[in-house]
Amino acid sequence: MLNLRLYTAPLTRTLLLIALVLGGVNSFASTIRRVEVVPIEARTLGRDIQAVGTLTARDSVVLRAEVAGRIVALNFQEGQEVKQGQIVVQLDDSMADAQVQQAQANLRLTDSQLRRAGQLANQGFISAQAKDEASSKHAVQQAELRLAKVQLDKTQIRAPFTGIAGLKMISVGDYVSPGAELVNIEDIHSLSVDFSVPEQYLAGLKVGMPVSLRLDAFPGEVRMGELSVISPQVDTAARTIRLRARVDNQDGSLRPGLFVRVGLQMGTEQALMVPETALAPAGQQQYIYLVKDGKVSRREITIGVRRDAWVQVIGEALQAGDAVIVSGLQKITDGSPVDVQQMLDVQQQEP
Repeated sequence: MLNLRLYTAPLTRTLLLIALVLGGVNSFASTIRRVEVVPIEARTLGRDIQAVGTLTARDSVVLRAEVAGRIVALNFQEGQEVKQGQIVVQLDDSMADAQVQQAQANLRLTDSQLRRAGQLANQGFISAQAKDEASSKHAVQQAELRLAKVQLDKTQIRAPFTGIAGLKMISVGDYVSPGAELVNIEDIHSLSVDFSVPEQYLAGLKVGMPVSLRLDAFPGEVRMGELSVISPQVDTAARTIRLRARVDNQDGSLRPGLFVRVGLQMGTEQALMVPETALAPAGQQQYIYLVKDGKVSRREITIGVRRDAWVQVIGEALQAGDAVIVSGLQKITDGSPVDVQQMLDVQQQEP
């Protein structure tokens, strides 16, 4: 009985040692996480600024009456072109015309009196003061004639520029007072769009830069324009700068007031891109996990622009081709060993 125990004791210790070794191997194997990776990709990105705005006419005006009077003629058609200088609305000018004729008659009288006073003064029959008074009366009548002609001219409301007449707000026979709105005129051959961009882009802004416009009213269509004005002042509340772009509208299809989405091309830059599934946020920071020599390497990064489910990453010691983990992020930690099961095709990550 004693001999049996002597033989079985070493055997038991050996079996226990083998079990411990095998258990440790299995435990170590279970800590190696299986992950999928893609290479970090280097791309050339266009630096586009996106903004929104509203189309406005290059020139826009609401014609108003400057003098009171009754409308006797409307010389335009709604929605049709009017030429610069064209009489758009004609007010009754009978009173103003009579005032011009009266002023002309008074001027002729004072002109005759001035000539007679000059002759008499030369002959010594009247004093120099009497001659000066005649000259003053003549000058007053000249001013009265100019004033009467101005009042007559104001009975003709003319187009200040070539444009499209809007909806009329009056009719023939209406009596209008000074300041009454008559009709609006819009020059739509060239339109403008005002929009704002963050102030950090100021250094890269140049007059003449190309601008793309997309309109909800014309789905799928892109209109091109150019940056025409950069505001000299920054909005201190919003920290933005106001810009204005011009867009050609010779076909007349666009209209002031349309909502537009503006794209401003700021040039190109080289960027490192990873799929959005590679991002691992933690509080206010963003991280990605690389695989280096079979182990996880956690890297803090800054996010840049996004393009079709890919995102630009900015960080130290990142290179194109580095293997970034895109699955199993919740089960890994910095420095843990991993088993790369599959190098995913980059095209599979793109939509």
